[in-house]
Amino acid sequence: MTDGAGRGVRRTGEDRVVTLPNALSVFRILLVPVFLILLVQGQDLLALATLAFSGVTDLLDGWIARRFDQMTKLGRQLDPAADRLYILAALIGLAARGLIPWWLLIVVFARDLLLVGLAVVLHRSGTGVLPVIRVGKWGTALLFIGLPVLMLGQAFPAVAMIATPLGWVSVIAGATLYWWAGILYLLQTVRISGDARSKQRERAGSGTSPSTGRLDSDATSDTLDGEEVDGG
Repeated sequence: MTDGAGRGVRRTGEDRVVTLPNALSVFRILLVPVFLILLVQGQDLLALATLAFSGVTDLLDGWIARRFDQMTKLGRQLDPAADRLYILAALIGLAARGLIPWWLLIVVFARDLLLVGLAVVLHRSGTGVLPVIRVGKWGTALLFIGLPVLMLGQAFPAVAMIATPLGWVSVIAGATLYWWAGILYLLQTVRISGDARSKQRERAGSGTSPSTGRLDSDATSDTLDGEEVDGG
């Protein structure tokens, strides 16, 4: 990053990249392949331990970011990205072992692809990014609970009678809310893109240049510590 004279300028505030919370988030992402390999190989205890360790680092990087004022734009993107990667890795690993149907993986992955497409549409229309929808957070949380519970049933057959049905209830509910949020994002994108095109036509008719703006969240949205959705 440089100033007008071409001299290097140190990034400050939310534009910072190299921070301890961001490093912990990157470390979490690097553990995803390890988690997937352990899960595919049937090493459920080690896979659960890896997932638990990742969860601890997630809590730790959030606390450090808030406590020492190290909240960054990059961090807000890395954390949800890591969450989705772990969910997809768990689905792939369990499906590869025949413990869940492949259609469940496809359903969840298709929703994430939908959000990527919506993010591209919003970026091209110059209308910013969609705010987090609360129901999407609930869906992600239920998936994050249900999938490890299913793994727990595999690791400890003694609790499988309880863990397996509870895990399935959580996963199905989570996938449903996941897609509910996806539909809400789709409807918001259609509405906002339509409004943006109308404003651009009005500006073109009046001879003024278009300008970009941020989106306003509605009653169904929650910024959740300022975190925003950009393709996820």
